[in-house]
Amino acid sequence: MSAAGAGYVPAMRFPLSRALSAATAAYGGYALAQPAHLWQAMKADRKDREGLELLARTYGVRDLAISAAGLLGGPGAVRAAMLVRVAMDLGDGLLLSTRTDDPDVRRKVLGVTLGWAGLNALALAIDTARDGG
Repeated sequence: MSAAGAGYVPAMRFPLSRALSAATAAYGGYALAQPAHLWQAMKADRKDREGLELLARTYGVRDLAISAAGLLGGPGAVRAAMLVRVAMDLGDGLLLSTRTDDPDVRRKVLGVTLGWAGLNALALAIDTARDGG
């Protein structure tokens, strides 16, 4: 009888990427439950509140969908989810950083978005190297 037939479960592939997918899913749930967090963090004008809450909800749906692929998919789906997440975070940073004149808010936005993109890229690189390329 093969090891797989005896109830053997191989080690989870792409563990760092899957862990970050779980963290991103948690943020997605938070963005849906508390969409005001975005305009508050951006210190946005009242006139921008409704649009930024809609954007936060959009981020929530998007991040839950991408995270589902990163958590539940095979290696190809995990790679794709991570690459899409990095691209989305870079885009978020570009978009949101242009919506404020406050240099402290801009630094915070870029720190969070570029930092998360970088962390996801690093996790994917490490997982890919461990998986044999």
